[in-house]
Amino acid sequence: MKKCIYIGFVMMFFMLRSYGQAVPTGNSADFKVKTCLHSIGYSGLWRGQAVLSVDEFLLKAKELGYDGVMLMAKAPHLSILDYDKEARMRLKNRLAELDLTLVGLAGYSDFTAGIDKPGIPHTEIQAAYIGQLAELASDLGTKMIRIFTGYERPGIPYDKQYAMVVEGITLAAKEAQKYGVTLVVQNHHDIAIHHDAMYWLLKEINMPNVMAGWDAWSPTLEGLSKEEIRNSVLKMKPFLANTILADYRPLPRYQYEHALTNYKSDKPVMRATAIGEGIIDYENFIGALKEIGYQGYLVYEMCEVLEGGGSIENLDATARKFLDYVRKFE
Repeated sequence: MKKCIYIGFVMMFFMLRSYGQAVPTGNSADFKVKTCLHSIGYSGLWRGQAVLSVDEFLLKAKELGYDGVMLMAKAPHLSILDYDKEARMRLKNRLAELDLTLVGLAGYSDFTAGIDKPGIPHTEIQAAYIGQLAELASDLGTKMIRIFTGYERPGIPYDKQYAMVVEGITLAAKEAQKYGVTLVVQNHHDIAIHHDAMYWLLKEINMPNVMAGWDAWSPTLEGLSKEEIRNSVLKMKPFLANTILADYRPLPRYQYEHALTNYKSDKPVMRATAIGEGIIDYENFIGALKEIGYQGYLVYEMCEVLEGGGSIENLDATARKFLDYVRKFE
């Protein structure tokens, strides 16, 4: 029995190698700190956030000292509508010129979108979109695309929505296979956000180019304990190919009730802050990554209204704090 499990793991290891991804080795000595900056932090999507072009962002990542970048695969950065073959070649050459690794593309999927309008082939549309991203990724020299599952829609049976996610990711993975590209599923959307559910989902899909992009911030906001978050990393070990790191500070919210001359508490709003200065225990999480011999990059994103504001100066200072923080795990 143990021999069969070992052979299965070895087969998976070599299949993943063919897609440009390496699974955790199980040896903590194999863990290396490889840093990657997500372009979303310089995209202007959040209130007060500065905007850099793709080339300006690449120069910024190089200046700050990051090993690689993840490019947001939508406007105002890497939209498939804006990058023809010539533009892709120019970008690939620019990455090489700057000696920056393109770690992956950040795709944006929601496989339960349109579930209330079954006459429109939303699942096929999104799979085709991810297929086009896979061609873009291949042209640029990367073999990884981050994707999401789906948000849970009210009034629709859960298992119908779950099945739509399975179908959509399977179709998308088949499209990505044409270009030798791996899809890493981030624990971001509602469906399969818990590690037990995500593990089940990936086993059910059972495709060698569908892996996990497992993060610490969702389990933290779910209220998982320190040990549960460590166990989530151990559980996801066979699939763990990417992780995106961000830290948050909760700001309390209350609603005034006039009849009681009092306040009712509500869920706090989360605001981004420098890593190590928020509520997420990255000592524990990165320690668990090291424990399993994680082989991927530590991708940093500033993906919310940021403490200190969205000026270039504050974005840069916060991005530098990430580099200082993770280097202690080397």
